[in-house]
Amino acid sequence: MKFNLNVPTEIVFGEDAVKNNYIKFEDEGNVALIVTGNKSSKFNGALKDVLDALDRLNKDYYIFDKVEENPSLETIEKGSSLGRGVNADFVIGIGGGSSLDAAKAIAMMIKNKNVTKENIFDFKDLEALPVIAIPTTSGTGSEVTQYSIVTDNKNHTKRNLGQTIYPKIAFLDPKYTEKLSVQITRNTAMDAFSHIVEGYLNSNSTEYTDKLSIEALKYFSEALDSLIKGDFSRKDRENMMIASTIAGGIIAHNGTSIPHGMGYALTYNKGIPHGLSNCCLYPEYLKTFKDHKKLNNIISILGFSSLKDLNKNIKRLSTVNVKISEDEIKEYTDSIWNNKDKLKNHPEEITYDELYKIYYNSLIESDI
Repeated sequence: MKFNLNVPTEIVFGEDAVKNNYIKFEDEGNVALIVTGNKSSKFNGALKDVLDALDRLNKDYYIFDKVEENPSLETIEKGSSLGRGVNADFVIGIGGGSSLDAAKAIAMMIKNKNVTKENIFDFKDLEALPVIAIPTTSGTGSEVTQYSIVTDNKNHTKRNLGQTIYPKIAFLDPKYTEKLSVQITRNTAMDAFSHIVEGYLNSNSTEYTDKLSIEALKYFSEALDSLIKGDFSRKDRENMMIASTIAGGIIAHNGTSIPHGMGYALTYNKGIPHGLSNCCLYPEYLKTFKDHKKLNNIISILGFSSLKDLNKNIKRLSTVNVKISEDEIKEYTDSIWNNKDKLKNHPEEITYDELYKIYYNSLIESDI
């Protein structure tokens, strides 16, 4: 057995994590740029908790609350411009994956004044300001990954920034997720589920990450009935947040696989939320597997009797209605066929025709 392990983010988990551990902000810097969306962090109390912590420590702070879902490079550049202007020396991301990914990208751009939205993908191994991550959804796991996924409007896609930007500290408090709608809770949970599955069914998987995947599936399974019913207890919220963070750790080591690469096209071109854009493809994607050993583990842990049973329940949580042409499907298939990073993470051989059928059968004809 061989594997490399890098877990650089300190995780602080529990109710009132920020309030009870505010002193951890002390050594990160003197001027904070808070990166968030324009509503949710105010509504769920996360922003107030952070501002109270910074006030107790007499830290200066400025708020950039312009992050949209699937943040664009234009937004990243605006946030970094503000950060440079106020001499921010650390960044706090509050929100879902969009805000956390934006915080990482902005922290990198503030640190590297020669980086612009035009040349941002031309650099490797750039440093970033310290980032503190405070997730208010349970799905992306961005609080413990090095990835920063941004929208590249010039090339009509979403893509990873290509830098290694792990948050220094992640504060995880399930209470911040309690005011999420049922649909957002489901959408983000399915994102976490896709991270678990793609990290497990992955050519880079190790015995270590496999054990993480199994534990994450167990936590996810505890909340599965509630996800289907749409009624969540505090314990459900806690289980989903733990599953999401473990899943983030899995993909930090293994990366994601084919469904993520395929889903980006649906999110960018059709506006389908990220978690749904991945998982709406899963019933057809999972059918392509020839080796069922790990797949059977997933089915068993989640309490299903067969792949067909699993797929029926995935569809209950991730059905999408979208108008799409066969020409578009061919365009999207061409794109994933040329995405060598995602293809190499898939543990089996897969053909162009199989990829085309995943899109076609998922979005035009569905026969689970």
